[in-house]
Amino acid sequence: METLLEQQRRLHEERERLMDAKTKEILHKKNSARDNINSDHRVKMLLDRSMECSSMLRDLYEDKDGLRKEEIQALSGPNEFQEFYNRLKVIKEFHRKHPNEISVPMSVEFEELSKARENPSEEMNSMVEFTDEEGYGKYLDMHECYHKFINLKNIEKIDYITYLQMFDRLFEIPKERKLNADYRRYLDMLLDYLQDYSGKVKPLLDLTEEVDTVDKEFQKQWDAGTFPGWPKETTSALTHAGAHLDLSAFSSPEELASLGLDRLKSALMALGLKCGGTLEERAQRLFATKGKSLDELDPNMFAKSKPGKAGRNKDNTEKQKDIAFLESQVYRLSEILGDQRIATVENVQRKQARTDTEREEEEEETFSDSESEDDEDDVIYNPKNLPLGWDGKPIPYWLYKLHGLNISYSCEICGNHVYRGPKAFQRHFAEWRHAHGMRCLGIPNTAHFANVTLIEDAVALWQKLKNNKQTERWQPDTEEEFEDSSGNVVNKKTFDDLKRQGLL
Repeated sequence: METLLEQQRRLHEERERLMDAKTKEILHKKNSARDNINSDHRVKMLLDRSMECSSMLRDLYEDKDGLRKEEIQALSGPNEFQEFYNRLKVIKEFHRKHPNEISVPMSVEFEELSKARENPSEEMNSMVEFTDEEGYGKYLDMHECYHKFINLKNIEKIDYITYLQMFDRLFEIPKERKLNADYRRYLDMLLDYLQDYSGKVKPLLDLTEEVDTVDKEFQKQWDAGTFPGWPKETTSALTHAGAHLDLSAFSSPEELASLGLDRLKSALMALGLKCGGTLEERAQRLFATKGKSLDELDPNMFAKSKPGKAGRNKDNTEKQKDIAFLESQVYRLSEILGDQRIATVENVQRKQARTDTEREEEEEETFSDSESEDDEDDVIYNPKNLPLGWDGKPIPYWLYKLHGLNISYSCEICGNHVYRGPKAFQRHFAEWRHAHGMRCLGIPNTAHFANVTLIEDAVALWQKLKNNKQTERWQPDTEEEFEDSSGNVVNKKTFDDLKRQGLL
């Protein structure tokens, strides 16, 4: 029977062997993406075993049952020689029963691992199961998620390539369309696929740690009301959902009264305030909320809620938060899989541009090509770093210059992301990255901001547009007309001045 101290020694030896195996695995040259993925999975297996050994060692050193302490005392006690000869007797007895058996501890496992690394068999060369569409980790296969998405209610029908480019732009979907079971099931399916694919392509990525990081950032954004697509509704009177009214353009209750009873009623109902009374009372009640949060208002101004309404509102808020948290995980995983996503879009576009004959030839080449030829494709000679064409080879240099791909454009709004060529640069203004950057700045991504890439310029232009809109707003004092008893038409201000002077 193996003693506790011998178990500790064996576990320490195994941890050192595991560390050596991981070092050799990482330093081993990989010739293809397949080799990289297989190597990462082998390192993951070694890492899991190392963590398991460390856990067992920790339990042995803690010695909760006191057996290790008893064994040490037996070795150092008054009968240490007797203990030594008893153990020697056990060893001799074992060798009498098993003569001529000499083995290096744990040599078989690490020899097999070395063989799998140096000369991988067909079975070891496919350590992970991918679909044909995924190309052993090169591309995403999101057809099931795509069909689930286009079958959602009140969702615009798009093609597969467009879906690949915008499946993480969930903040563009109105939140009223998200509060249903179908959308929740779609999010679960999308998240499950991204997590499963990430685990196969990047096995060394700690998804638990990533989720914890996303959770911390999400809690901060949710509490501040800045999470994309889910504006906060309880911070101030103007952020509540419903037919609320922007009071920044009104300077007095009288101006509000000009909107009429129905409009004031809908604005008060959106804030949860009492909506009864005359036109003047409604206008004064609504104007009292200008520049104030709901907590600062008089409790008597609020309408009495129906029994159980508060509980339903709380449940609805928790439901919204759960859905938003799932979206935050989708955002993070889509960033992690950014390279595979770009490659998938290019691959689908190449496939759609080919004729039936070319597709058949490609399928035949796929079945006939060997792994060595795949390795040669992965290390294709491309010193100028030219983009790949439909055949997977670099495009001609004259075509590269013709499309202006040698010119790079940087966009500060997109986080200083660089775009190659004027076509890609112009197209990016309507894509998710630029739209998200504009949303973070609080600026609508309209045609006014075409070709604007600097944050300072965008903010200045937005301020100028708001000022112009303010000047174009209808001004009652100068534009509202009155007619006196003599038939003279004057504006409101002149009419009030003449009336105060008694000249009318």
